[in-house]
Amino acid sequence: MDRLTTRRAFASLAAGLALTSTSLVQAQDTGGFPSQPLRIVVGFPAGGPTDVSARLIAESLTRSLGQPVIVDNKPGANATLAADIVARAKPDGYTILMAATNHPINASLYKNLKFDSEKSFAPITAVAVAPTVLVVNPKFPAKTYAEFIALVKSGPGKYTYASAGNGGTPHLSAEMFKGLTGTSIVHIPYRGAAPAVTDLMGGQVDMSFATLGSVLPLLQSGQLRAIAVAAPQRSRLLPDVPTFEESGLKNFRLDSWYGLMAPAGTPKPVIDRLYTDIVKAVSQTAYQQKLNAAGLEPVTTSNPTQFTEQLRHEISTYGALVRANNVVLD
Repeated sequence: MDRLTTRRAFASLAAGLALTSTSLVQAQDTGGFPSQPLRIVVGFPAGGPTDVSARLIAESLTRSLGQPVIVDNKPGANATLAADIVARAKPDGYTILMAATNHPINASLYKNLKFDSEKSFAPITAVAVAPTVLVVNPKFPAKTYAEFIALVKSGPGKYTYASAGNGGTPHLSAEMFKGLTGTSIVHIPYRGAAPAVTDLMGGQVDMSFATLGSVLPLLQSGQLRAIAVAAPQRSRLLPDVPTFEESGLKNFRLDSWYGLMAPAGTPKPVIDRLYTDIVKAVSQTAYQQKLNAAGLEPVTTSNPTQFTEQLRHEISTYGALVRANNVVLD
């Protein structure tokens, strides 16, 4: 073996040893995590924005972590069943909750939760956000906000709105709207966004204050029609739909976020590993395009500390909204 070949051989061996050493250090820091499949628990049925967000993350994490990441749908009680499963799970990073904005809202709506909405969880990061949009069945008579508000005010209790369940953002949005406008619209709660939207398309209910992620494809295909968006500016995914502010209704805004949380007590190195891999996924152009296609915008600026502070702030803020608008569980 000549000297050049020998030097190359030693260089290759040194590089291999360095990589092995780095891998061993990382494995020791995380306790060998991950060494088995992971589970992301979703509190809603398949097909809604929370489920879509979870499946896109699971697909990416399966590749980056080298272990299968399974989405487990456990709908019921406005996602509190899923949250309870994760709160009681072993804090080792293998069971994670895909939470949404309903999570901090639930802290005020439910008086006998088996978990603490803040202290029972270790927030990892928010991954997506979507505005609330007022949508109606295509046969609904009103086409503009002015026509809509005149119609519902002319028939108190005549019209119905669908939500993905008691206490979610569609429910709270509608109750806020009713409080701001003095209207009376009947709430029809469903077990998730998908069945609510199905009945809205079928004409069994008249409208929904839906998250954009649950209705964008249906708006694009003409199966539903948008009246206005509850956001400070128009959504770039719905550039032709005005905001409520433009339409004459002030101070009406409610976004929906989607994010991942582990059980409280999960080791920080495991949280950090999950956070790093999730941020890599959310930062990829292909991932963001898939989110946009589902009516969601990526969130790339939420670390565990920021997400924890956001959760604490929203538990307080939404608690005040629930009380001010007298939101009750139907």
